Amino acid sequence: MPERPLTARHLTTGRNGEQLAIAELQRRGLRLIERNWRCQFGELDAVMWDGEELVFVEVKTRVGAARGAAEESLTTEKARRLAVAAEWYLADHPEIDDAIWRIDLVAITLDRDGRVVRIAHIANAAQFG
Repeated sequence: MPERPLTARHLTTGRNGEQLAIAELQRRGLRLIERNWRCQFGELDAVMWDGEELVFVEVKTRVGAARGAAEESLTTEKARRLAVAAEWYLADHPEIDDAIWRIDLVAITLDRDGRVVRIAHIANAAQFG
């Protein structure tokens, strides 16, 4: 499915979704290191610690389910770009470059009024083998 252009509403929905996701992960005990880290290969929505494991968090937020579940938007290509961005993050932070790491997905569904219908946290959502 081709990507639609981002509108101000999409950007606001995305930012709000990131805030909700980070708050939920912090409630579960993860510690935030950084938000919206960018490199030439893309953006990492959040970088967090889960105990001794480094977590690169991808957040997908959808209003309603007309376009499918938010989880379905993490394609193989997007997962590969996230993995490359994670490698660049580690290269940019040599003090933690030997950390065990994973990529998690937080999928959020909102109703038309912006209320949370569902938050799903999928640990190790992007796996390569």
